[in-house]
Amino acid sequence: MSYISSNYTTKKRPSTWVNPEHEQYVVLENISKSYGDVQTVKDISLSVNKGELFTLLGGSGCGKTTLLRILAGFEKPTSGRILVDGIDITNLPAYKRPVNLMFQSYALFPHMNVYQNIAFGLKNDKLSKSVINDRVKEVLNLVQLSGFEDRNTDQLSGGQKQRIALARSIAKRPKLLLLDEPLAALDKKLREQTQFELVNIQEMVGITFIMVTHDQEEAMTVSSRMGIMEDGRIKQIGIPHDIYEFPNSKYVAKFIGDINLFEGIITESNMDYVIIESNEVNDCIFYAAHTGAIPINSSVTLAIRPEKIMISKTKPVYDNNCTSGIVREIAYLGDISIYHIELNSGKIVRATLPNLLRMSERTIEWEDMVYIFWRSENSIVLTS
Repeated sequence: MSYISSNYTTKKRPSTWVNPEHEQYVVLENISKSYGDVQTVKDISLSVNKGELFTLLGGSGCGKTTLLRILAGFEKPTSGRILVDGIDITNLPAYKRPVNLMFQSYALFPHMNVYQNIAFGLKNDKLSKSVINDRVKEVLNLVQLSGFEDRNTDQLSGGQKQRIALARSIAKRPKLLLLDEPLAALDKKLREQTQFELVNIQEMVGITFIMVTHDQEEAMTVSSRMGIMEDGRIKQIGIPHDIYEFPNSKYVAKFIGDINLFEGIITESNMDYVIIESNEVNDCIFYAAHTGAIPINSSVTLAIRPEKIMISKTKPVYDNNCTSGIVREIAYLGDISIYHIELNSGKIVRATLPNLLRMSERTIEWEDMVYIFWRSENSIVLTS
């Protein structure tokens, strides 16, 4: 019987995973974890849909790995419960859970070859030799390493070890696969390539994945949805596009990608936009697309992504969301250039532009006086 059954056909990732009709497959209800007086996970409730690749993203010490270990059964929550496919697994030991964990170190057995590493868990489950042979063959084909059965693990590259560890994890056909920084040991180019391979494999096998990472680009690339964690709590959950374009706090806005922040006060609120005045910019006012009922005189933060900012040596025809400054730094990164522009107030604004011209044809240089401006719908108004 083929592992990739008719129920697990290749699919395109849907544009949203927040449809209420999607099946809630992994449910965490009010999960907390304390070590003495230190609470590392704080009352987290979360639902992950069947077949989803959900990512927990956050800095060191935010609680994401502790939450993953609680799901795996290596840690017991201080309070709350966990359901997988409708079954309460909160008090089940790790070896009885329909869950596998792929470690950051891959944890391959150095004294076993590739076949033996993948077959190890299947033998412990007392499957027949023919079933084990079929499973090993199928997962090796899935990770594009057919013919590697007799290789020793020290003969594998970092990327090959990562794929063997993944093959071993999915060979047991868990209901839930947990991945702890699975690509952290790979170099940048291989990591980028492997991200797409991971997504394709997950879509083919149909297993629900929950991954932990601190790499923002990695999370944006592979996730169907992601949860941003800080200090033991999930600050925001959403698809990558919504997290990036519509962060709900300064923490999320700063954690995901680059952002320029201006502190200000709302001075006018209309049906379609709000007007914000800021002491950090003394020659313009900000217009932002309306984001809800925010009272006049409220203190807010206006956020604008660097790639949304346009740069010109001539003044644009409109004054809204437009100010001037001096180019202090330019970083050439090949596909884009990063500009640091100092405003009259001394504030540095970061803007990025695609390199459509060669460097020798570039029209903006160091110490040029330039105008920066952006569209009001690209402004983000944050109240927390």
